[in-house]
Amino acid sequence: MILDPLPPTSAPLSGPLLAELTALYTSNHEFHALTGDFPDPEDIRPEQVAAALAEEWEHPGTEILLARGFGRLIGIAVTLDHHPDPADPDPWIGLLMVDARLHGQGHGRRLAALVEDRFRAAGRSAVRLAVLVDNPKALAFWTALGHQVIDHREDLQHGRPCAVLRKELSTR
Repeated sequence: MILDPLPPTSAPLSGPLLAELTALYTSNHEFHALTGDFPDPEDIRPEQVAAALAEEWEHPGTEILLARGFGRLIGIAVTLDHHPDPADPDPWIGLLMVDARLHGQGHGRRLAALVEDRFRAAGRSAVRLAVLVDNPKALAFWTALGHQVIDHREDLQHGRPCAVLRKELSTR
């Protein structure tokens, strides 16, 4: 798996990359039905994906990482180098999503490890993320990777109930 940063741009995403990203998002309609991020999770449009990614880039310190394998896009990770709360010193994983047709094959685990490696290389000692409380699959995935629930609160954008997880990043 190769991890490439997607450079922020003032121009809207288009063409083959946007088509790949839309296919990735569309494959995860079950997740998007939980989040409510798209009006119709069964019919996610390219312009909606482009707008969602543009919204991510509005936050300082955001990095969008594309995971490629098998000659195509297989996943995406959106990270924040810091949380808006100044008392929170850790970087965050805002989104980690793998093509749903590849779930259960270890790609999510590898993508999470690559993201953690990037944080380690940047001198970070822990990482946080939030999981919607009504997403037990995601909670099981992250806790299996060593993340521990440290809090329960609503997310900042939509007020949805979440579990906040944290993982110490040991040196390898």
